[in-house]
Amino acid sequence: MLKLIGAVFIMRATTWTGFEASRKYSERTKQLRLLKSALQSLEAEIMYGHTPLHEASRRLAEQLPYPLARFFDSFAKKLTNMETTVKDAWEMSLREIWRQTALKQGEFEIMKQFGETLGRHDRISQQKQIMLTLTHLEREELDAVDKQAKYEKMVKSLGFLSGLLLSILLF
Repeated sequence: MLKLIGAVFIMRATTWTGFEASRKYSERTKQLRLLKSALQSLEAEIMYGHTPLHEASRRLAEQLPYPLARFFDSFAKKLTNMETTVKDAWEMSLREIWRQTALKQGEFEIMKQFGETLGRHDRISQQKQIMLTLTHLEREELDAVDKQAKYEKMVKSLGFLSGLLLSILLF
């Protein structure tokens, strides 16, 4: 009886581990879509609302879920409370929240490059930079969707099957 209870605990733990590992694939895709949407909203605020960057970032922080909301909130606070450049505030904010996201290093580099151009150009050039960044993020999103389709189900199954294997070996 004790072996059976142990086997159930092992199965639950490994299955849960598999589901947690697979969640990163779906979270990455979701966060990339949210990031693209945020940049489109930022473009609209800059182009049509003539909103200052710190105010646009604050508005985005109110609309987005965690961790992207924290990023834009941190960026807005750094712009208003610190003596820093837009580039430095953007990069510091990125580094603060990056480990809390499901995003990869490629997305970090894209966002870092975008931050280097943010606030340095007129509105038309800024719009072009946003469009370029959106194109790069679109490519990363397609890669994320592809990996999610390939690996998400496999990782879930692997978690369950490894628990089953361990349980069988114990008996």
